[in-house]
Amino acid sequence: MDEVHAVWFDLDGTLADTAPDLTHALNTLLVQEGLEPLSVREVRPHVSHGSVALIQRGFGLGQNDPGGEALRHRLLQLYRDRLCHDTTLFPGMETLISSLEQLGVKWGVVTNKPAFLTDPLMSELGLSHRAACIVSGDTTCRTKPHPDSLLHACKLSRTSARNCIMVGDAERDIEAGRRAGMKTLVALFGYIHANDHPQQWGADGMLSAPTDLLSWVDLQRRT
Repeated sequence: MDEVHAVWFDLDGTLADTAPDLTHALNTLLVQEGLEPLSVREVRPHVSHGSVALIQRGFGLGQNDPGGEALRHRLLQLYRDRLCHDTTLFPGMETLISSLEQLGVKWGVVTNKPAFLTDPLMSELGLSHRAACIVSGDTTCRTKPHPDSLLHACKLSRTSARNCIMVGDAERDIEAGRRAGMKTLVALFGYIHANDHPQQWGADGMLSAPTDLLSWVDLQRRT
């Protein structure tokens, strides 16, 4: 394994537990439309797949159903208005980030979330000034599973893909990392759906908790 110079995190379901605030936004929209709200437990597995998946889950719509796009825009505005009320870093994530910083390993966020949500959320979490880079879903022309956003993170941070690790809780994160030539780790503590099979995604390893990643960094330093 090549020496680790940088670690890139997916945002929703990997770096931060955003499900409570996204559930609140979705439930506000459902109530406005005369429907029953959902529990965080029901919504959580769909969060990593974005606003389209949330609308499909909440309203039972297919991918191309009319009205879905208008509902999605309303959902995003409701979410933006209450972006970081109950969102927190996953337990152990602050310890991991601080440890990486002490070791001189760069870290950042590569997400499919649009910048108008990513940037203020990272700011409210107090992480904007600490991240080596923040690459959002509209930073590059193509989002994960394409490797473009990850390669852009390498360019911004002046690191080589072979010296980076991509950490995510969705198959698209692992595919993007592999296509970029990085090591990949699945965040099992994230929003893994019951129908997901992360062992089949081709990742280099699994993380039960954020701090498990430190053993990977320690391994490369010792070897």
